[in-house]
Amino acid sequence: MTLQIRLAIEADAILLPAIERSAAALFRRDPELAWLADAEVPDAMHHLAHIRQQRVWVAVLDQQVCAFLDAEACADALHIWEISVASSAQGCGIGRRLLGTVREQARQQGLHALTLSTFRQLPWNEPFYQRCGFVTLDAEQLGPRLQQVLAEEARHGLPATRRCAMRLTLPAEPSQS
Repeated sequence: MTLQIRLAIEADAILLPAIERSAAALFRRDPELAWLADAEVPDAMHHLAHIRQQRVWVAVLDQQVCAFLDAEACADALHIWEISVASSAQGCGIGRRLLGTVREQARQQGLHALTLSTFRQLPWNEPFYQRCGFVTLDAEQLGPRLQQVLAEEARHGLPATRRCAMRLTLPAEPSQS
């Protein structure tokens, strides 16, 4: 098994919707969220625009793109908008490897944190990110940007009581003496 993490290229855009749909099948395990398994996902043109902005990384397993992460610099943080791992590649540490890659990218860019929004209590969401070092933020810790992200998700039909925002503070660059 050979795994490579790299910035996405334009040719990857056509593959990402199917990966996202495959990853979403996990939501069938939760009756309240099962509808997400059949929900619309962004099309290839949406992904292409993000790829051109160099904000999408892909995981290539045995020469096949099997996962992606889409993140955007927002103030002092890199905000992760999406991580999707195809169902056939789940449970192999690929999501963790993608996170490690963007964590290092954010640190190199002088950013202070990774942020994201996710579902509470789903094993592949909040608990997964907690194991990766993310902390779930209380309402008073959110700040305007993350408050807006959660409000926008609720307007799009995601149950607000099941959503949370998380933050991983990045260590400061060690000083050179």
